[in-house]
Amino acid sequence: MDRTTEKDSRYNDLEKMSLRDILQNINNEDQTVPLAVAAALPQIEALAAVTAAKMKQGGRLFYIGAGTSGRLGIVDASECPPTFGVPFDWVVGIIAGGDGAIRKAVEFAEDDVNQAWKDLLAYDINSKDVLVGIAASGTTPYVIGGLEKADENNVTTGCIVCNCGSPVAAVAKYSVEVITGPEFLTGSTRMKAGTAQKLVLNMLSTSVMIQLGRVKGNKMVDMQLTNNKLVDRGTRMVMKETGLDEQTAGRLLEKYGSVRKAVENYRI
Repeated sequence: MDRTTEKDSRYNDLEKMSLRDILQNINNEDQTVPLAVAAALPQIEALAAVTAAKMKQGGRLFYIGAGTSGRLGIVDASECPPTFGVPFDWVVGIIAGGDGAIRKAVEFAEDDVNQAWKDLLAYDINSKDVLVGIAASGTTPYVIGGLEKADENNVTTGCIVCNCGSPVAAVAKYSVEVITGPEFLTGSTRMKAGTAQKLVLNMLSTSVMIQLGRVKGNKMVDMQLTNNKLVDRGTRMVMKETGLDEQTAGRLLEKYGSVRKAVENYRI
């Protein structure tokens, strides 16, 4: 396979560049990422469609990855409950090396081809669920092993990779390949590749949650009210939907715990 993510940077002598040139050149490279994501839209659509269908039938969405890829999956999974008011076990992110690897790299954790499936079995993963492997290189053994075992057990599989023709994409049934090319800093896939993966994850989880009815209009009507900013946002949303004053809307929101329930109960 052609691992373009590992090819030499288009730039050289980085340490001799001015600070402005470093920033400008990183930004120039970053601007290519959305175009690479756009080219993969049909693949993203296919993965989002099957994920929504499975979740409507009671399935869950799992992400597995190592290093940056694993962390990005955990970030996306952890933001679904507060954003969309879904249970914490609807979207699950798992990283090679366990939760300690979120903050500190665990040596060789990504090289264990058997560990991902062991990690997934702790959640009783089954044929109702969807497993998405995230790997910039597309060669991570932890991810490949997890996807292979998932396939054997009739779990729907997908992936997000940043190279063409990778082993990960060959195993996954619904592959998303976003070809981001060489990094500004050679091989540093936390940069363009990581940005591409984050964009795809945003698109996947948001589009799925919209299909699951977790958005109304353009509002997060099921968001968890976990801080004052969100309570204020929720109050304004209730005010707009009902025409109530701020105090009354705030009391209604506090009573029912979500924008959706507050508005629904006001209209009864």
